[in-house]
Amino acid sequence: MINSLRTFALAAALILASVPAMGQEPVVIFAAASTATAMDELTARFQETHPGIEVRASYAASSILARQIASGAPADIFLSASPQWMTYVADLGAIVAATRVDLLTNALVLVAAPGARFDVTIAPGFPLAEALAGERLAMGDPDHVPAGIYGREALRSLGVWAAVNPLVARAMDVRGALALVERGEAVAGIVYASDANLVDGLTVVGTFPADSHGAIVYPIAAVAGTETAASRLFLEFLKSDEAAAVFARHGFGQGPGA
Repeated sequence: MINSLRTFALAAALILASVPAMGQEPVVIFAAASTATAMDELTARFQETHPGIEVRASYAASSILARQIASGAPADIFLSASPQWMTYVADLGAIVAATRVDLLTNALVLVAAPGARFDVTIAPGFPLAEALAGERLAMGDPDHVPAGIYGREALRSLGVWAAVNPLVARAMDVRGALALVERGEAVAGIVYASDANLVDGLTVVGTFPADSHGAIVYPIAAVAGTETAASRLFLEFLKSDEAAAVFARHGFGQGPGA
């Protein structure tokens, strides 16, 4: 770890030496909605130690962000909750391939609204529809939101998707699904483990087996054509041990490429 910190410090010093102190454009990161809380902390921490660099973050479903980047939206870094959406922009030549690494991992959990009585055990054929009793199950839209796609995969693998599908409340992103549960508009929801501690009184009913859905991996990369010394420095910071510790505190695992 000491060597890693020294390497990052040296790289930072070399890059920072070429960063103009004033008048530069802000670094813009497009990041999956599930990373918002951790990223807010990390951008604030980075700016405290690099006062000459402004960082702006835009959060949404990875599918929305990928399409915006493909359409030329002004982003410098892309952090996706889905390898597929990163590959989508990569195939368009919209990222710097050499900078792509699998930064984070996550798990998928079933949560119940504060105060709700919801007692099921996640297993093949488990009676999720019966437990919902006609109420809603919040998920990111499984047609394009990564958390929803993983959730549908898990429910199909466990043999309960057909029964649950009519009760699904589809949200624009995973934080939207979490909000529906928090407000009691859905009695339960499927979100990432990293989201589960954001709502007081939320109950984690269970964790979906890792083999019931695709691996939840968050790749990160620089966006092609917009790289600057400042954006490279921020990208290296997000790959550092310091950033990994912050992500871990917010419930993320470290990716194999980090």
